[in-house]
Amino acid sequence: MKLLHNKLLILLLSAIAFAGCKKSYLDVNKDPNRVTDDNITPELIFPQAAHATGARQASGNFRFLENWLGYWAAPGDFAIQQDETTYNVDFTFGDPLWQNHYNVLFDLNRVKVKAQAKGDPVLAGAAMILSARLFQDLVDIFGNIPYSQAFLNDQYTQPAYDNAADVYAALQQSLDSAIIYLNETPTSSFTAVDIVNGGDTELWIKFANTLKLRMQIRQSQMSGFNPATEITKIINAGGVLHAGESIDVNPGYVNSTNKQSPFYANYGLTPTGADASTSTRANDYFVSLLTATTDPRLSRYFKPPAAGGPITGAVYGLVTGNPFGANSSAMGPGLAGSSAQDQWILPSFVSMFLEAEAIARGWMPGDAKAAYEAAVRESFTWLGVPNAVSAANTYMDNATIADWNNAGGTAATRAKFITYQKYIALAGIDPLEAWSDLRRLNMIPNTGYISVNPGRLSNALPVRLLYPQTEYTTNSTNVNAQGAQNQFTSKLFWQP
Repeated sequence: MKLLHNKLLILLLSAIAFAGCKKSYLDVNKDPNRVTDDNITPELIFPQAAHATGARQASGNFRFLENWLGYWAAPGDFAIQQDETTYNVDFTFGDPLWQNHYNVLFDLNRVKVKAQAKGDPVLAGAAMILSARLFQDLVDIFGNIPYSQAFLNDQYTQPAYDNAADVYAALQQSLDSAIIYLNETPTSSFTAVDIVNGGDTELWIKFANTLKLRMQIRQSQMSGFNPATEITKIINAGGVLHAGESIDVNPGYVNSTNKQSPFYANYGLTPTGADASTSTRANDYFVSLLTATTDPRLSRYFKPPAAGGPITGAVYGLVTGNPFGANSSAMGPGLAGSSAQDQWILPSFVSMFLEAEAIARGWMPGDAKAAYEAAVRESFTWLGVPNAVSAANTYMDNATIADWNNAGGTAATRAKFITYQKYIALAGIDPLEAWSDLRRLNMIPNTGYISVNPGRLSNALPVRLLYPQTEYTTNSTNVNAQGAQNQFTSKLFWQP
């Protein structure tokens, strides 16, 4: 892994790094106004790292998955991206995603280390929980990754890769430790700097439990997999996130340059009211799906074209013939509603769908039908659908793909049924979650989301990204030790 530089808190450092005369290396006096690793505190690092964690969910680095999953597509104003639409991705394709994730993880690691050193376990635990989210994302995209040696830069400038399954196990243990830490008495400073949950340690613990369940669900198709031990821990520690318990971050977003909420800044409007991403529009596949089922969430995901008319999507991979930007639909108010909106890290309904699947599999107690229907209602509520509960009930009563009576009688059929509805609920919000479900369950009943580019290499999506070029340049011994990788056949450890 590329040696990470200490680029901490660009937003916060600008307020405290005063200009001064550069000191000679012979001067042993310390400038109290100069920011160093010695004098920067975990309380200063944490807000920026938490903001950056949310920004990763809204990042343009994930736009390829929004396109691959059939949610978004480029309008006719733009030439299609040949590598993305043909699935012919190379070693440079995932480079920004890899580096940006590790940059945030570095900051979170500094929070943990510094908070532990000063006796603040609660702040350390919160950083560990956010880290677990990002580390799991990297495993679910790349497989084996640098983990145990990742930030021991003074010992390992070229960190070794840990086995993906071992990283999962280590993350479970880290989350167990974080829960213990969160049960300690928080300091007053933790409440002040917690721009995620406002000092609510119970919510942090439920967040940790949800991440633990998320990893268990990923492994559901592995032969002989037994989640009983971890599920018992989750239940005993208070369970997972439920209705109204989304994990969001908001340091005080406003409608100014570099201060807007991340998703809105990337896909909504600029501070002057211009379209922030003219190359991002609805995908005709997803528009058609929701239109056919009279799903009112369609108008929350997307808005009518600027030129007027109904919500209109573009066909992914189509070389010519797509509607231009003014005649196609950009992000709607359920996703890009305000420059000051909270930035999601893990929405409540995602946790509820995970729990519904766990119940359907017999892993957790409860009524699978009730849990599933509650998750769908929460999706409607989260997106701001008018009269959300009644609208969701009407949808489930009338749409064949949403009526629990069509879920089947086995754990396998019910899991697919639940995750297909989860896929519909995840548009624009967490395409990695949907991609992961697709790779383990193949729950989407048709392949209309596949690129129509005639040069595509496969009629199925890649199962992983290739390791980034920077790794082959700066950490060649360790990345080459992973062997040759193929984006279609080199499955992750949890894939059937």
